[in-house]
Amino acid sequence: VTPLQEIIHEAHQIGAVVIVDAAQAIQHIPIDVKQMDVDFLAFSGHKMCGPTGIGILYGKRTWLERLEPIEFGGDMNDEVTAEHSEWKDIPYKFEAGTMPIASVIGLGAAIDYLSNIGLEKIDSYVRKLGKYTRTLMKKIPGVKIYNPDSDSGIIAFNILGVPAHDAVDFFSQNNVAMRSGHHCAQLVSRFLNIDSCLRASFYLYNTFEDADVFVKTLEEAVPFFIKMGFQVII
Repeated sequence: VTPLQEIIHEAHQIGAVVIVDAAQAIQHIPIDVKQMDVDFLAFSGHKMCGPTGIGILYGKRTWLERLEPIEFGGDMNDEVTAEHSEWKDIPYKFEAGTMPIASVIGLGAAIDYLSNIGLEKIDSYVRKLGKYTRTLMKKIPGVKIYNPDSDSGIIAFNILGVPAHDAVDFFSQNNVAMRSGHHCAQLVSRFLNIDSCLRASFYLYNTFEDADVFVKTLEEAVPFFIKMGFQVII
């Protein structure tokens, strides 16, 4: 978890603008943009059970007033002549044409849904799932967990000797949905000295039974790949 408060403070000391990608945190951690003193913060709707193709961009008024639009269309301008255009006040100057109204309503409903449950309650439950699953995974030979001491619901791991993209197919065939690759973090892959890895990610819709199915599939995957001729490192 990035120590944003300290980073923002240090960045502002040298006049830097801080733009936070909160897509991985917004559904877990309550965020107060004013307390953080962040200049911009963005997140995507589908990460918090909302529709795809919709997201939120927060910006300090002083910055938004200085920025020029990059999309142009109706309802963003006060006056248009052959020589110049005058934009409406924020946020309207950034909202050209017809907004994705249905997606905005859907995202609003998703935010209300998670807020009513309580992010702290969700985060506590997800952490318990992650800790439970890691405890079982550590007993399986040939499995390398890259964040073994984390108590989050995200588990980065590999079956040693098996390319992540091959391993994820095995899980998929057993109806276990995961992701393989760099996970939009190639610098982390280089730091870990790996090409790619698997990621199991739990959230409020997962159960301990789901975790058991995942672990059972992982237990079956190791002998399967050995039988298939992969040099699994045990």
